[in-house]
Amino acid sequence: MRFSFQKKRIVLQEGRKAYFSSDYHLGVPNVKESQERERLIVRWLESVEHDAQVLFLVGDIFDFWFEYGHAVPKGFVRVLGKLAQLSDNGVELIVFTGNHDMWMFGYLTDELGASVYRNPVHFEFVNSNGDTSHFLVGHGDGLGPGDQTYKILKRVFENSFFQLLFRLAHPDIGIWIAKTWSKRSRAANVEKGEEQFMGEDKEWLLQYCKEVEAQQHFDFYIFGHRHLRLDLAVNDRSRYINLGEWVTLQTFATYDGQEMSLSRFE
Repeated sequence: MRFSFQKKRIVLQEGRKAYFSSDYHLGVPNVKESQERERLIVRWLESVEHDAQVLFLVGDIFDFWFEYGHAVPKGFVRVLGKLAQLSDNGVELIVFTGNHDMWMFGYLTDELGASVYRNPVHFEFVNSNGDTSHFLVGHGDGLGPGDQTYKILKRVFENSFFQLLFRLAHPDIGIWIAKTWSKRSRAANVEKGEEQFMGEDKEWLLQYCKEVEAQQHFDFYIFGHRHLRLDLAVNDRSRYINLGEWVTLQTFATYDGQEMSLSRFE
């Protein structure tokens, strides 16, 4: 299989940083706990806004999201308002759709000025010294070997005819169906046990990184989806970082043009 990725160049200004986070799963398990998580995320965003040049939201920001012709799911105003403020103040917002919020069609671009991507993207970072680093960034769902059932479902969910059928239902009905389905998600049932590391030979995203690396070099592979905080060697020149999640871990990554770090907030 040959890999081909869209490429984007980012020139990091001196003293500015790129931040990466994913898997907020806003909306679960209930309104109260979701809003508490929102407030925590807003505190984190406030803590990084002084030196953030670009903010990557790497999928599953919402546990469910669907954009109708003239409506979006209600809620999430704290996070959306803060992101709008960051964008207005010059922070570049880069959003990846996840398996829970793949139905983004333009609202975040129109309201927040965000660039929205559905597939992994090659980002070339250039620091103030002119040095370059290459990142492959994406949510991570449906990549690598295995998980064939989900890969079939993803093709269905991405089908424009299926999306049209869902849009024809009244939003109250569609969102109720989605929230009922969402109660079965990993994020909604996190108290039943954390995600388990399966070993390097069974971690599909690590295997995907190795397949890509055999064809094209990246210094860093940045993904979410697995709900694990991981920093693993792909080879002696490349690292795979999984960003974890914000239901229990509150983890994020930072790149300052030279060093990449994976941290936990508060």
